[in-house]
Amino acid sequence: MSNTRVAGASSALPAHSRQEAGRASAHTLPSAPALAPPRFVSKPHSHQHRANPLRLASVHAAEHEAFFSRGRHPPPPMSIVCCSGKVASGNALNFIFLSICSYADKSLVGEDTNLRNKEREAIIKKQLQDPEFSPSPYDTAWVAMVPLRGFHQTPCFPQCVEWILQKQRDDGSWGISELVLPTSKSTLLSTLACVVALKKWDVGAEHIRRGLHFIGRNFSIAMDERISAPIGFNITFPGMVSLAMGMGLELPLRQKDLDAILHIQQMELKSFSEDKSYGRETYMAYVAEGLGNLLDWNEVMKFQRKNGSLFNSPSTTAAALIYYYNDKAFQYLKSLLSKFGSAAPAVYPINISCQLLMVDSLEKIGISRHFSSEIKSILDMTHSLWLQRDEEIMLDVATCAMAFRILRMNGYDVSSGELYHVAEAANFHNSLQGYLHDTKSLLELYKASNASISKTEMILDNIGAWSGSLLMEQLCSYGAQKVPIFEEVEYALKFPFYATMERLEHKSNIETFDVQGYQMLKTEYLPCRVNKDLLALAVEDFTFSQSIYQDELLHIESWVKGNRWDEHHRLKFHSERVQIVFRAIYATVNQLAAMASAAQNRDVRKHLIEVWIYTLKSMMTEAEWTRVQYVPTIDEYMTNAKFSYALGPIVLPSLYFLGQELSMCVVEDQEYDELFSLMSTCCRLLNDIQGFEREGNQGKVNSVSLYVIDSGGSLSTEAAKKAIHESIALRRRDLLRLVLREDRVVPRPCKELFWKMCKINHLFYSQTDGYSSPKEMISTVNAVIYEPLKLQISDPSLLLKRINKDFVNDHVISSEENKKGSGIV
Repeated sequence: MSNTRVAGASSALPAHSRQEAGRASAHTLPSAPALAPPRFVSKPHSHQHRANPLRLASVHAAEHEAFFSRGRHPPPPMSIVCCSGKVASGNALNFIFLSICSYADKSLVGEDTNLRNKEREAIIKKQLQDPEFSPSPYDTAWVAMVPLRGFHQTPCFPQCVEWILQKQRDDGSWGISELVLPTSKSTLLSTLACVVALKKWDVGAEHIRRGLHFIGRNFSIAMDERISAPIGFNITFPGMVSLAMGMGLELPLRQKDLDAILHIQQMELKSFSEDKSYGRETYMAYVAEGLGNLLDWNEVMKFQRKNGSLFNSPSTTAAALIYYYNDKAFQYLKSLLSKFGSAAPAVYPINISCQLLMVDSLEKIGISRHFSSEIKSILDMTHSLWLQRDEEIMLDVATCAMAFRILRMNGYDVSSGELYHVAEAANFHNSLQGYLHDTKSLLELYKASNASISKTEMILDNIGAWSGSLLMEQLCSYGAQKVPIFEEVEYALKFPFYATMERLEHKSNIETFDVQGYQMLKTEYLPCRVNKDLLALAVEDFTFSQSIYQDELLHIESWVKGNRWDEHHRLKFHSERVQIVFRAIYATVNQLAAMASAAQNRDVRKHLIEVWIYTLKSMMTEAEWTRVQYVPTIDEYMTNAKFSYALGPIVLPSLYFLGQELSMCVVEDQEYDELFSLMSTCCRLLNDIQGFEREGNQGKVNSVSLYVIDSGGSLSTEAAKKAIHESIALRRRDLLRLVLREDRVVPRPCKELFWKMCKINHLFYSQTDGYSSPKEMISTVNAVIYEPLKLQISDPSLLLKRINKDFVNDHVISSEENKKGSGIV
């Protein structure tokens, strides 16, 4: 997402309340002691956990940028408002630093970008704008086999034959040059296809001999079920063997091996014969080149797309031209080669899919801000194609789901109704990806379902339910394999996107980043050729971020030690606690007000005072309820609780420091009020669910106990919690809708701050009470601030050369190295 700005504060209070708070404030803070009568302050510990602990931390990156750059210290965090006048520690600091990391100004990170990073950015930008694709020897071989119409002894595309002659490897194989992998089934298939193509036109005898020798030497791979196979390998490889034998090629194989591989195809076809589903029919058409005359090509051509291709697959389309001439298919291949020259990629067209994959990767590893203009161009184009229901997007399940999610989360108006064709599991199973139980497609659908902004989006609810269930089944069956896709599935199921912290997620994604990044269709292919550059840039970016966070921590500690707040010696205080709280609030608000006023070119001090006064009054109300054992109605409780949770003094002043000039018109707008209300209510309810038992032991009521009381005892505690969870989900959707809605009064970056605070609260209260539990979130804080990246790569020099030296193309990490995975510390 883009950078964050934000707006003012007491507008989050109802209009009449703002007036009341304004009258009470009198522009100054000395009246604050009157807000703490003896009965409240004599038991400060009783209220200690009722307010949101996040009020202990009001730190935001815009302050850091403004003041560190001038050699000054940023304003103090609200960590000073803590029990017993001590520096906030433990989970209070956890909240502080998670807030720091969440709001760290994106312009700070990367400020010192050096020449190497500029070069990397240039390479990535070029790939974003015009993706380059690796040629597929398998698909090129099939295109090379297409005869010239009316001249069956002449190749229609001789340039492809020449490419095959030029691209044979030293070991006699053909494969993707960028991938340095052990011999695979994909390489075996590609090599046999190239040999058959050369034999068809009776050229390259020496190439054929060397290719056959490679096949004979590695044929056992084809029979090894432990080695992953391309889609349809048990159809396409035996089909290619039959084609080679029919041309008179003498394969250096034992007869029993030939019989075994042909038997595999027969068994596969027998199992398919019992399946009459549309998904099976789609799959058979996709691998049609492996079946040749065994198929009715009139039926296959039902899957032809507007661009003339079959499934955007050059190999399937070329086979159609061989067995069933079609002019649209011919024009498709002709246009493909006019773009790529003498070789065909594994999929075409695939620009939008590859560009979206890159955008997604950039966002996941936290460096998308470097490419904002390129990303905007890509998303503008994707949105235009989405509105046209373009085939490249709509006919690929993963691309369609990804496009929906990325467009919506970047503020584009896209309807979930366009996902109607995958609304039910049965629809998905009728697609090619569904028939193949494709994990990537399921994961993208599940992620898309999380981007719901209304309870009326039943399609997303349905998709989330069945895709989540199928992913859980796959995780139980295959999760032990620890392959990257299942690690991502496990994370997505455990942590919904609304319960994550961006920087923590960035770190996890960097550490598990797949540098090779190849994907498997009917053969291997590379959707992105700049993965090493992406990783190198992300590593430097995150490492630099950590240095900033560590500096901020040191500053907070020194700031607290250096402030004694002793200038109010003439005032009398009810207790030492009251004195500490008053002095802390007084000093903090005045410092923040001075700097916020300078940033806004107007006086905002009155506003910040109003925010604090209203927050303290709401706390007093709850303290009074507890003192007299008053049981409020649910409506009374929620009206007060969204303020007593005390996000006002944290979020609202921070809005002034996000680079936006915010007038009172913005601060007093209804949209601003709604954003604050939805955020605070969500967070208060999350706190109530996890704090129910603790607060009950303290003699306090919260929303859980009030739900039970209001039901007359007919509702159990668990049922009440379930109802509250539903209420949270509804408000969270409404908040996200407001954040993503364009052309409103509150600037988008400002709205994002409300959303990010909501996400942090979901993270803290997702499993337990992350604030009051002593060690619950310490590991999270340490992971973001202190712990260095641990990359899944065995030789640090391979990455460091990319980080500290100019770019080279000869350091490709092999899969054998990945298996060892010692890690970088």
